[in-house]
Amino acid sequence: MKKKIMTALSVAMITVTSMFILAGCGEQAQTEPVTEDTAAVEAESTEDEVQESTEATQGSAISGTITMAGSTSMEKLANAIAETFHEKYPDVTINAEFTGSSAGIESLIGGSVEIGNSSRNLKDSEVAEGAVENVVAIDGIAVVTDGANTVADLTKAQLVDIYKGTIKNWKDVGGSDLPIVVVGREAGSGTRGAFEELLEVEELCAYANELDSTGAVMAKVASTPGAIGYVSLDVLDDTVKAFKLEGVEPTADTIKAGTYFLSRPFVMATKGDVSQQSEAVQALFEYLESDEGKAVIESVGLITP
Repeated sequence: MKKKIMTALSVAMITVTSMFILAGCGEQAQTEPVTEDTAAVEAESTEDEVQESTEATQGSAISGTITMAGSTSMEKLANAIAETFHEKYPDVTINAEFTGSSAGIESLIGGSVEIGNSSRNLKDSEVAEGAVENVVAIDGIAVVTDGANTVADLTKAQLVDIYKGTIKNWKDVGGSDLPIVVVGREAGSGTRGAFEELLEVEELCAYANELDSTGAVMAKVASTPGAIGYVSLDVLDDTVKAFKLEGVEPTADTIKAGTYFLSRPFVMATKGDVSQQSEAVQALFEYLESDEGKAVIESVGLITP
């Protein structure tokens, strides 16, 4: 009998203890009420997840091929965009040809490509035929020479006279007694058009060599003693030496500040407004305006407009 009483008491104590534990747990749970701030954070988190899911779905739903042609100076930018955009929209492929600015705009107007890449502003005649100028980046034009040239700085007036053929020897601008070899781009090049327009030397340049790509200019200048040429800022490397102009180095910061005077737009022209283009092309321009797209533009040494 005594054993039964003790057993009953033990059961009762366990029951009471359990009730206290449960009550304690209940009180602990109630000490962390859902506040307005907590609810707002949870709602925002859910909204972000839904938005990310929606964007992923929209990205996967866009497919097709984007065709572009034009400026050789924009090759580095176009290739970088094609790669990163494809990562975001794996069902979209960008096919780019680098035929020169004028040829690219001609292809756009003719309907053989969706985007015409131009490293200059569009001409009035091109706009009249339906081309729309979409500036996606700003580029500097670097004036370069071979690494052995002792001249480091040129004034605007000296640069003009060199390209017009008035100054023919580096000794006339403080350098060695060495003939100046004037190198430039072919007619129709966006870089040439912008360079000559900025210096107001259209149809006045005395070129020794007119080459059909940025890479060709770099190679010619690097291998020719006394050569001078002009290239897009983003392709500069240690095979050539860039001049200071009016004491200012060609950098993204000096171009933004407006102290380096040789700069030009990078244009991705469309026939009609962007809103009239295919879903894939519209997505590309939205991407270029996003933080991610701007980072790609800056990663290749260009300036976002």
